[in-house]
Amino acid sequence: MKGAEGVKVTKSAKAAKGARGSEPVKGAKSAQAVKPAKASEAAKSAKDGARADVKDRAKAGARTGTKAAAKPESRLAMVRRARRINRELAELYPYAHPELDFTNPFELLVATVLSAQTTDLRVNQTTPAVFAAYPTPEDMAAAVPEELEEIVRPTGFFRAKAKSLIGLSAAIRDNYGGEVPGRLSDLVTLPGVGRKTANVVLGNAFGVPGITVDTHFGRLVRRWKWTDQEDPEKVEAEIGAIFPKSEWTMLSHRVIFHGRRICHARKPACGACPIAPLCPAYGEGETDPEKARKLLKYEMGGQPGQRLRPPADYPGKPAPGPGAR
Repeated sequence: MKGAEGVKVTKSAKAAKGARGSEPVKGAKSAQAVKPAKASEAAKSAKDGARADVKDRAKAGARTGTKAAAKPESRLAMVRRARRINRELAELYPYAHPELDFTNPFELLVATVLSAQTTDLRVNQTTPAVFAAYPTPEDMAAAVPEELEEIVRPTGFFRAKAKSLIGLSAAIRDNYGGEVPGRLSDLVTLPGVGRKTANVVLGNAFGVPGITVDTHFGRLVRRWKWTDQEDPEKVEAEIGAIFPKSEWTMLSHRVIFHGRRICHARKPACGACPIAPLCPAYGEGETDPEKARKLLKYEMGGQPGQRLRPPADYPGKPAPGPGAR
């Protein structure tokens, strides 16, 4: 969505394949580094809305919606529009990354399981204590359930999550020699691990392309008319058919970043969105540029991000640590 006062905030930047943990992960494909100065300029430009043609973009977005309503979009046109949106998002978020703190596949797996029905920030504030007490699958498999439950309580659904963590840790210990498996078919056999969690781990800890269909991703791809499917597995299949496999992991990060920062569920910041002319849903949210800019979140709104230990090229502020509210 490109809207009034919206900006295209960076020069073309090749988006990194794979993803970034806070430290290198054995077996992961390293992402292309983005200069911090460039990323900082991106966030500042998004916040300030420094484009001269923003009103034309808003009008173009409105025209796009009108035209789409009058004449159905062909499959080819949709694919071309989808791929252009991906390119625009790559320029907007050259620093896109997984927003969970981790240093190895096991930590990412645990953090992703804990992230269900809560924020990444809450998980990141909780996992330091979890990993200090249970640094390996063997340690967590031997955990006293009540003790693990108490540590993960802040993330909600703590009994079910503790049970899954102990179960998946025991399976990793017994069936995979204490190492997190690097195949989808193996990961989904672990307690509490579905395709979404498996794709997060594969894409970000092993460099294996995968599409992460969380609530943000599903909402935006339907809003953009890339699919009308509601079932996450069907969404994954349809979106996977639109993009090259090499793009899947970074596409997931970019779409999720956009959903958290600009294209919100209840009130999208349409007037501050750089991809408005490509969005059939332009106008569902706030189109006034000044009001829309006030809706921007995280680094786009000058606020802390989700991670306590973000990647070096992240232009925003680190999140507050454990104990902060």
